[in-house]
Formats: sequence, C-alpha cells, structure tokens
Amino acid sequence: MELQSFLNQIAANPLMATAVVLTLGVILVNGWTDAPNAIATCVSTRCMSERSAVLMAAVFNFLGVFVMTKINATVAETITKMVDFGDNAEEAIIALSAAMFAIVLWATLAWVFGIPTSESHALIAGLTGSAIALHGTLEGVNGGEWIKVIYGIVISISLGFIFGWLICKGVSILFKNVERRKAQSFFKGAQITGAASMAFMHGAQDGQKFMGIIFLCSFFGSGNTGTPQAIIPPDWLMLLCSVVMGLGTAIGGKKIIKSVGMDMVKLEKYQGFSADIAAAFSLFLCSVFSLPVSTTHVKTTSIMGVGAVKRLSAINLGVVKEMALTWILTFPGCGLVGFLMTKLFMFIF
Repeated sequence: MELQSFLNQIAANPLMATAVVLTLGVILVNGWTDAPNAIATCVSTRCMSERSAVLMAAVFNFLGVFVMTKINATVAETITKMVDFGDNAEEAIIALSAAMFAIVLWATLAWVFGIPTSESHALIAGLTGSAIALHGTLEGVNGGEWIKVIYGIVISISLGFIFGWLICKGVSILFKNVERRKAQSFFKGAQITGAASMAFMHGAQDGQKFMGIIFLCSFFGSGNTGTPQAIIPPDWLMLLCSVVMGLGTAIGGKKIIKSVGMDMVKLEKYQGFSADIAAAFSLFLCSVFSLPVSTTHVKTTSIMGVGAVKRLSAINLGVVKEMALTWILTFPGCGLVGFLMTKLFMFIF
C-alpha cells in the first residue's frame, strides 16, 4: 500500500475518504482516552512533566508499532478477520464507517466523565454490531477470532494483577533496607523506563489494530470483499497512526491520567515502576500469542495488584467499580451503537 496510491484512492472514492477520516478520529480518541494509561503513573508520581511524558509516549508508541509489526503483525490480522462485511464492497465500507463513528461517539462520552474506556473493545464491539446490521444475522461474525478476545480479557486482567502484585512485592523486599532518598532517586529514572516500555507496548497492541482498519479501508476501496489474507503495513502508515495518537494524548489525556494515576490508588515511585513493568510485560506476552487485548484493562489491574501489596483498602473501590461498569457496558453498548449507525448510514448513503 504505497502512500501515493492510497491518496489517489481517497481522492477518487468519497466513501473511502469518509472511512479513513473516521478511523483517524478513532485513533485520535484512543490517544486521549487509552494512550494516557501508559504515562499516567509516571506523571502522577512526578517523575516527568505531562508535556515530556506525552512526547515520550508519542515516540515509543511509534517504536512499538514499528518494531512489533516487523516481528509479528498477527494482532492487526486478527482484527481484520474478526468480521466479514459481505460481498458488496460499497456496503462494506459504509458499515466500516458507521462502526468507526460509533466508537468515536462512545469514547467521547466516556472521556467527558473521565473514565478510561477500552478503545480496543469498543473497536471490536463496533465492528461486530455493524456486521450484524449488514447481514441481519450473526453470519458475518468470525467466532474463531472473537474467542481470542474473550481469552484476552481473562488472561490480560489476571496477568496485570498478578504481575503487579509479584513485582511490587519483590521490589519492596529488595529495597527494604535501602535509604529512602537513594531509593526515590533510583525509581524516578526506573519509572521513566517503565513508562516508556508501557508506551511501546501500547503502540504494539493498539497501533496494530487501527492500522488493520485503515488497511481494510483501502481493501474495500479497491473493490475487494471478504477479509484480506495478510497485512504488511507500510512505514508511513505506522508513523501516521503514532502521530495522531500522540496528538490525542496531548489534547485530552489529563483526565485519564488523573483517574488512573491518582484517583484509583495513591502511588509512590516504586509502585508506579512496578505497575508499568507488570503491565508492559503482560502486554508483550499477549502480543506474542496474537491476543488483541486492552491496554486500559492491563494497566489498571496492574495498579490494583500493586495497591494490594500493602492492603486491599488502598484501592479506591469506587473508581474501580466505575471503570468495571464501563468495561462491561462497552460490548453491548458500543455494539448497539454500531448496529444503529450502520442502519442509519445505509439509509443515508
């Protein structure tokens, strides 16, 4: 997919142009509702300023997309094969546009209330709702790929909490007799490394998903139907996704940084480091095994695991319940919006 041919496609196909713009809108929203999770603990413990953390996140998001896509692009392929939009390319791109619109709407409402939703799951729900609306049945939903999402939810949440607890417990034991001033100095630098790792893995997971959608836009825009057999994202597409995601974090990431990094658990530097490393390692394992997971779920559960080392009461259960309710509602809620938007878009176009 060369850049010039892609631009020519957009110029010649208004429907494809609409789908691409809406997909970039979803990436922007992901930047302000999902990507801030990567840097939330680093900012909340004052290891980095918000501006520096956003710049770092943008750079490492790109590196994550670039490096992991070169190694293993199966997360992107899983997303493109999750649903089948049928054998009419024009209807397929209309449904894809409707799904992207539904995700932007859902995520924006969550951002207004400062709740860190999962755009990964909103993406899956929106695509599924659109496919059901197009077919009128579950025929367009690939159960084999969908089950990976269910596995991913269970595995990622479990890994985040367990690794968060284990790493924080280990760090507490290792640094038990170290002078506090020296420990604080060490963990300030260590946490910056941890946040960079989280941003890298966020790009590896979410960047791949959205590249897969833009690839679908081009696939349908060329008159193809069904699902592409293989994805080889070009470098310019990786850069575009990373820049748009970084812009989103700069615009609206502050609310999510506060919810995740400050409201849920009051963190010290060593705890922030433990949460970041635990979440990054969990995301790496899921990426290796081609599981499309939510960075929001992994990061928040790793923070819970860290908080549980001292005592469970250190976790603000009110914030946790609010987040959990949003996660639970994302699949039926965003799926329904995707379904309705597809019906509306089909009527309009």
